[in-house]
Amino acid sequence: MSARREELKDRTIIRIAAHLPDLILYGDFSPARPSVDYFDGVLMFVDISGFTAMTEKFSTAMYMDRGAEQLVEMLNHYISAIVEKVLLFGGDILKFAGDALLALWKVERKQLKNIITVVVKCSLEIHQLFGAQESEGLDVRVKIGLAAGHITMLVFGDETRNFFLVTGQAVDDVRLAQNMAQMNDVILSPNCWQLCDRNMIEIERIPDQRAVKVNFLKLPPTFNFDEFFMKCMMFMDYYPSGDHKNLLRLACMLESDPQLELSLQKYLMESILKQIDDKQLRGYLSELRPVTIVFVNLIFKDQNKAEVLGPAIQEASVHINSVVRFFRGQINKVFMFDKGCSFLCVFGFPGEKAPDEVAHALESAVDIHGFCSQVHKIYTVSVGVTSGTVFCGIVGHSVRHEYTVIGQKVNIAARMMMYYPGIVTCDSVTYNCSDLPAYFFKELPKKVMKGVADPGPVYQCLGLNEKVMFGMAYLVGNRNECYPLLGREREINYFRSTMKEFLTSNCSQVLMYEGLPGYGKSQILMGLEYLSQGENHRTIAIALTKVSFHQNFYTIQILMANVLGLDTCKHYKERQSNLQSKVKALLDEKFHCIFNDIFHVQFPITREVSKMSASKKQKQLEALFMKILEKTVKQERIIFIIDEGQFVDPASWAFLEKLIQTVPIFIIMSLSPFSETPCPSASTIIKNRNTTYITLGAVQPSDIRNKVCLDLNVKGIPKDLDLYLVEGSCGIPFYCEELLKNLDLHRVLVFQPVESEEKTNVTWKNLFKNVAKPTEELKRFTLTGEEGSKEICKLARGVRLKNLSPPASLKEISLVQLDSMSLSYQMLVRCAAIIGLTFTTELLFEILPCWNMKMMIKALAALVECNIFDCFRSGKELCRSPTQNATSFEVNFRSLSLRPTEGMANQVDEELRELENKVIECHIIRFCRPMMQKTAYELWLKDQKTDMHLKCARYLEDRAHKCDHCHGGDFIPYHHFTVDIRLNSLDVDSIRKMANVQDLRPEEHTNFSRIEIPGNLEVFPENCSSEEITEKVLSFFDVLITKMSPSQEDIIPLESCHCEEILEVVVMPLAHHFLALGENSKALYYFLEAASEYLILRDNYMAYTYLNEGERLLKTLKNDKSQSHVFESATFYSLKGQVCFNMGQMVLAKKMLRKALKLLNRPFPFNLVSVLFYTRVEKNKHFHYMNQQAKQSSPPGKKRLAELHQQTTCFFLLWKIYNLNYFFHCQYYAYLAVLMGMNAALETQDDLQIVKAYLEYSLHCQVTGQEDVWLKYEVLAIERIFRLPMTDVGSGIVAYVADLLGYTKVIMGHLDLAIDLGSRAQKMWALLRNPNAQYKVLCWLSKCLLMKTRYKPMIQVLGWLWDLAVTENQIFSKAFFYLVCLEIMLYAGFTYRAFDECVGFIRCNEDNRILKFQSGILLGLYSCVAIWYARLQDWDMFQIFFNKAKNLVPRRTPSALYFQGICGFMECQVLHLQKEIEECAENAQDSGVQLLKNLEHLVAQNITGTVYFPRLYHLMAYVCLLMGDGQNCDLFLDTALQLCEAQGNLLEMHWLNMSREWWYSSSEPTENLWPLTLQGLPSWHAVVTGQVSLQEIQKNKFLMRVNILDNPF
Repeated sequence: MSARREELKDRTIIRIAAHLPDLILYGDFSPARPSVDYFDGVLMFVDISGFTAMTEKFSTAMYMDRGAEQLVEMLNHYISAIVEKVLLFGGDILKFAGDALLALWKVERKQLKNIITVVVKCSLEIHQLFGAQESEGLDVRVKIGLAAGHITMLVFGDETRNFFLVTGQAVDDVRLAQNMAQMNDVILSPNCWQLCDRNMIEIERIPDQRAVKVNFLKLPPTFNFDEFFMKCMMFMDYYPSGDHKNLLRLACMLESDPQLELSLQKYLMESILKQIDDKQLRGYLSELRPVTIVFVNLIFKDQNKAEVLGPAIQEASVHINSVVRFFRGQINKVFMFDKGCSFLCVFGFPGEKAPDEVAHALESAVDIHGFCSQVHKIYTVSVGVTSGTVFCGIVGHSVRHEYTVIGQKVNIAARMMMYYPGIVTCDSVTYNCSDLPAYFFKELPKKVMKGVADPGPVYQCLGLNEKVMFGMAYLVGNRNECYPLLGREREINYFRSTMKEFLTSNCSQVLMYEGLPGYGKSQILMGLEYLSQGENHRTIAIALTKVSFHQNFYTIQILMANVLGLDTCKHYKERQSNLQSKVKALLDEKFHCIFNDIFHVQFPITREVSKMSASKKQKQLEALFMKILEKTVKQERIIFIIDEGQFVDPASWAFLEKLIQTVPIFIIMSLSPFSETPCPSASTIIKNRNTTYITLGAVQPSDIRNKVCLDLNVKGIPKDLDLYLVEGSCGIPFYCEELLKNLDLHRVLVFQPVESEEKTNVTWKNLFKNVAKPTEELKRFTLTGEEGSKEICKLARGVRLKNLSPPASLKEISLVQLDSMSLSYQMLVRCAAIIGLTFTTELLFEILPCWNMKMMIKALAALVECNIFDCFRSGKELCRSPTQNATSFEVNFRSLSLRPTEGMANQVDEELRELENKVIECHIIRFCRPMMQKTAYELWLKDQKTDMHLKCARYLEDRAHKCDHCHGGDFIPYHHFTVDIRLNSLDVDSIRKMANVQDLRPEEHTNFSRIEIPGNLEVFPENCSSEEITEKVLSFFDVLITKMSPSQEDIIPLESCHCEEILEVVVMPLAHHFLALGENSKALYYFLEAASEYLILRDNYMAYTYLNEGERLLKTLKNDKSQSHVFESATFYSLKGQVCFNMGQMVLAKKMLRKALKLLNRPFPFNLVSVLFYTRVEKNKHFHYMNQQAKQSSPPGKKRLAELHQQTTCFFLLWKIYNLNYFFHCQYYAYLAVLMGMNAALETQDDLQIVKAYLEYSLHCQVTGQEDVWLKYEVLAIERIFRLPMTDVGSGIVAYVADLLGYTKVIMGHLDLAIDLGSRAQKMWALLRNPNAQYKVLCWLSKCLLMKTRYKPMIQVLGWLWDLAVTENQIFSKAFFYLVCLEIMLYAGFTYRAFDECVGFIRCNEDNRILKFQSGILLGLYSCVAIWYARLQDWDMFQIFFNKAKNLVPRRTPSALYFQGICGFMECQVLHLQKEIEECAENAQDSGVQLLKNLEHLVAQNITGTVYFPRLYHLMAYVCLLMGDGQNCDLFLDTALQLCEAQGNLLEMHWLNMSREWWYSSSEPTENLWPLTLQGLPSWHAVVTGQVSLQEIQKNKFLMRVNILDNPF
């Protein structure tokens, strides 16, 4: 039976019937319109208060989860309960009017007495129902009015749409009764009280009223109400009985009847019929939506019977429907009470959103008012128009509901209609959004309106006034001279060049700027108007509106009014006087009356003019205007600026075409793209050879930031806010302004004084200086004209910008675009919105209902073509997508018009096919505009979102692991073994697939021909020398490279790593899907996975961002004491520690790592005694593990492996942190940390972890000077890799060893060996297709070769590094490339890339999050540039870059890159000391002493080896020289030379020898020779072609000046 009911529910006729009352369903479908029917009955009017306030609360909510679905649930929870009661008691719901409803009990008059009793009982039970229910923060009250008597039904409409009304005294009475009711009252109208059974009802009299209030039913004790009720229902024609007695409504059993369906469909709105036809869109229509409400009220001359008023209502309704439908509006409701007949019209329903909606609504309102005012019997026509967000949706019960609108804007429109009778009124939002001229409106005095606290200004819409005031159309705006035209330099240059051409020639020029609304066209024209001011030319600037197009010759009318000086005249007589004086010599006085219509003057009409035709008058006017302009331009040039040029009328276009051919005039015009083909004259002007047509592009991200800082008058904004505004605005100024207004509305922005960086204590929350500052060029512009603001903008606490709902204005733009699509395309966009801003075609296909791949590809191609989506072939292409917006460009329409038009249709088809092929190749899609994604996402209801998120999560879960190139597995090793991440409804099989990926099974990997080494034979005998070991290791690497080479049969069939793509399109979306599903523990899991991968990608800021997301989730899970949660917490702190370490915040990093170890049950001791004890224990463990390796033992479990990997990471970071400390006892802590890390690695029995541990321990020993130990562990690592099976995994471990060994040799100063190892490591990484590892090797290898002065291979390596950086879009590689280029110029004596190019790269990328938050690289770049300027003695520029470097110095990390940067910074200080001594500064001596101490401290600390010691000793020698300490100077020089010789550092050695020669020279002091050296600095091309010898470039060294003090030697 239930299956049968479900089948019935799905019938079209049943779904239609649910929207209509029985009165219509079972009525007479007479074709006559209007038709009238009479009957008796009881009416119930139920008004529910509270929903309007709730709608307003939700419509102004801040976040996207404000949810229309919550409103729907609440609304229907209450209304459906009322509907159910009414239906149970035999009533028929006639209409839903917002949050009210009208019900009818239709019976014969003799049954009214008993039926009134039934209705009273129903009313009292409704009150009881609400009294017993708890409302969720919602004050819901019900008022009920009852009336009975004669009722008339009027049906009217046309062949497309029908409406019905009930009218009569009973209808008026029920409304009056409801108005008298207080909360929870039931009021009987006087007639109802007369007709009821008074013995059954206890009432209370209302003072001065004939109506009465019901207290309760006073039923006799023996009275059986159920029997009484059933007897009453026998007289109700359509009350369910017999077999259908369990139904609420008999209409649920209607059989399919095509004829009946067609008749009923006419009573429904088109959007409802679409929903019924398209089952995919169920629930689509319930949403909070920006719309425009037009409420029309018709008051009749006398309230006659329906048959008398019917023709008037019929005539009015047909016209209203036709006008509203023409502009894509719909009549939602028609009802009639004592105040006349009201039509509720709505513009902007789902699927009906159109551009210029507000203007169309006002135009319709004016048209309706004008027409209905002329209809016979209609006395007064009142129209109220409002715009804003309201609830649009289906309200009621599943068996009886209607589509309605609820909200404050609906109420305001209704009140304005009543309180301002006889006119068309609108609210301020409608006035502002209409884009109609101000003279269309008149502000009205405010009135106190019932139920409306503050409606704001109310305007009367006057329509088009024929007597248009001159001057109204001029381009006006508040232009601040200190406010720059941001990001529009290119557009200004177009103007300047065209202006120059105009002023120097005698030809007309036309400059057109085309751009979509919001691109700032009006602002550009205002700026150009200001720039065009000058002598001997007049500028006339006007702004047109959409009504200008329909006013013949309007544009020329305004132009000529200004030229003739009529625009300032206050009276027509003054205009006449001016005209007579201006045209006296050009036109006979008897023809002056031709000006009457165009200039609104009153010259007497002469016989000659009266006989002229309209066309002849027009021609004479045009000829006269041409003469006037010819005369004018001889005295002064005219620049005519037109804003919104697409609204120029055809007649004006035709005149302008003749004008530019006849008179030299400069026309500047902005216009939106033409919606239709422009008129011939417009097309001719566009194609004219003197027309420059510019298509406006968006402004750049830096300009958006500048604009925001300028608008807010702040020094900087949060980086999150900058990203939100840049992404959300897409470079469109209007979007940016609306987003800012929305943030201000919700009080998201907080302003605080700028804090000094020195005063700020570093914590996790302020770890990143999260302020985006405006560019340097903006600093000269301030809004105050003084120093500008000292404040910065911050976000209010707890604000999540990603979840903010889009502003109503931007949502409306997206809805217009969305509603212009077909229903299927809308569904695709909405499904894509669920996935997120970026998605894959595979996932989209998975969640699209009932689609095939061909359909989807075709739809995606169409949506890519219309700029809804962008498509990318891979994650790398996605990352490489331009961060800059498309700029403005010139379009040559003349050239385009000369192209042959034949075959254009075929060309379009071919382009579409190419686009489809591109979409097939591209599997990653991204929304072009985030606002579209957010808008489409909000259209889903809560349950639908949940289902879709669940589908996405199920699909993505199996793919959330490393790529095949990286051998799969979790980004955090063995992560999923420690945490249950299964979806509740997911089977275990899909999880097993993930688990299988984690186990690296040898049979699945590519095997090379194995290099056999017997297991019982030592790889390196005890008496083996270091040279022999080196030779053996290098030959092993060479053999392996040969085996890996593509020329051999055994190659590695792997593609490059695409983990970054997986991160972007799988892991991050999966985290957000789980977040939306409320699965916080699973969302945390994937946020941690993402943070881990971002650390691998060197993106500390993104890792920090997602760790903050994780921290928020951890707080929600704080009561979870499970082992898996403890591991997640430990991982969280471990990742935080890594971020802090990379940022150079060692105190914070140490704190985080200690927390992680404590949670991992491996606490690290705090005091020295404990350290010594733990050291002894760990030594014993180490001895045990080393002995156990020879024996076969079972490896630890997966959960234990996960813990051990985290422990290893923490310990190896800790030893480096302690090694940075100044105190000697910290070396014990460092030793213990590295020992514990090695033991944890040995316990894993994992080859890679053990090799890493050996090399870490070896590095520690080398840094701390334990010569007897480090070699042993290096040999152990090498022996281990010799015994590895040479699979792709094994070869990866070998490459890692070669890489790390080479890096270690670099920092320890073994340059030759480092080069040998590095060259092999980079070859292996290249063959393994691992660019992330390869570029790191190339970085330090290029530095090695530079120090060895092996320039040719160095340049080759730099070329590889650059190619890799460009191919893989690696900003860090580019930065290191330019760092080496700067060092080549500073120290090698030639140029590879120009200095300006290097500095340009720094300026463009210094805010890049990878560079900015990576300790070392920017320090090196800033220091090099500062050295450059210091050598040139440009101390102002030096100070800029020196200060930038100085801010980075405290971020100490134990890395060669940081040490390289600090060496450069020290050189800056030395050069600055030289300047101070030159200038005899007071504190020069103290500065020198302190600088020498700092240099000595860097040497003594030895945090990263000895490779940079020669440079430090060189600097120390020069400081001693400057300070007059010749003895120590000589000592430091000798030490530096000895180190250079030991290391083979020829670069520094050549410089040292030249310094010694220079300092010891007895020649006279000379001036700074460096500027002269720079002039002759050769390029690498000159060197490589033999134009300059290597011996010559070695002389191009900077010689530190010694003529400051007397030479002490």
